Amino acid sequence: MADAPIKPLALTLGEPAGIGPDIAIAAWLRRRELNLPAFYLLGDQAFVAQRAKALGAEIRLAPVSASEAVAAFAEALPVVATGERATAEPGKPDASSAPAALASIRQAVTDVREGRAGAVVTNPIAKSVLYRAGFRHPGHTEFLAELAADGGRVPQPVMMLWSPRLAVVPVTIHVSLREALGQLTSELIVSTVRIVAAELTYRFGIARPRIAISGLNPHAGEDGSLGHEEQTVIAPALKVLRNDGIEARGPLPADTMFHEAARNLYDCAVCMYHDQALIPIKTVAFDDAVNVTLGLPFIRTSPDHGTAFDIAGTGKANPASLIAALKLASRMAAATT
Repeated sequence: MADAPIKPLALTLGEPAGIGPDIAIAAWLRRRELNLPAFYLLGDQAFVAQRAKALGAEIRLAPVSASEAVAAFAEALPVVATGERATAEPGKPDASSAPAALASIRQAVTDVREGRAGAVVTNPIAKSVLYRAGFRHPGHTEFLAELAADGGRVPQPVMMLWSPRLAVVPVTIHVSLREALGQLTSELIVSTVRIVAAELTYRFGIARPRIAISGLNPHAGEDGSLGHEEQTVIAPALKVLRNDGIEARGPLPADTMFHEAARNLYDCAVCMYHDQALIPIKTVAFDDAVNVTLGLPFIRTSPDHGTAFDIAGTGKANPASLIAALKLASRMAAATT
């Protein structure tokens, strides 16, 4: 049987005034050195050319359709138009920023769902800019879940931060700590860990994932003396998960879960709130961590950093996290074909 044709990765523009265009250009320039998978950038060719000129980057751009991207990739950065023009200068988002960023995301999702791309890789967006334009989602993750809705049913998106040294998942995501406490339930922990376990097997090739579950309170509650959520919320969830056959350990004290020896005992750490999960991985893998959205009917990865307006257009942006996101997206796509 003939091999399936290689599908390119759909890379979004991100916030036009941020470093997304910079790191996309930088990654393509290193394509041969790093043996990068073929990708195309969704955006306005004139804008990308202007940014390349500002960076002093010698680069060819190829206006293509998604189906032509793989053939063009070796000699030129493929650019697929979205119908929205961007005019923002580096570090200075303008009225074109939100429409251009959102059109790029929507088109990437359409391309992957219709089989033209193998995965979605998203450059950083500026939520404050999008909010001023009427964006109503807490972040990228939730917007992608809505775009993935099937028959009106919106899937539960699960945010994973992955690196070769550590993978983490927060149960509650982009909400205040006070709101996170209100959202945290046994049911949410169970549904989150089920998705994590299934995707570690399906997309990462781990036959029996080992999942470490953190406590919520200091020292995992100290048997109830520092809080009861470990006993009343987390422990019941662990019982359900173990009955499912999932190897879930916990609740574990979050302050002792992330040293090197402890990290060797699990494939993913599931934590109760955003910073509990993200502080450790941004400490040990700041430059090469990848944001992965689990629970969607397609693969999505992203660099684990923001728009960095202060260095946009200067050539100082480090493409390492985007490069890691492209490589991981390609690996996940290969595992499921």
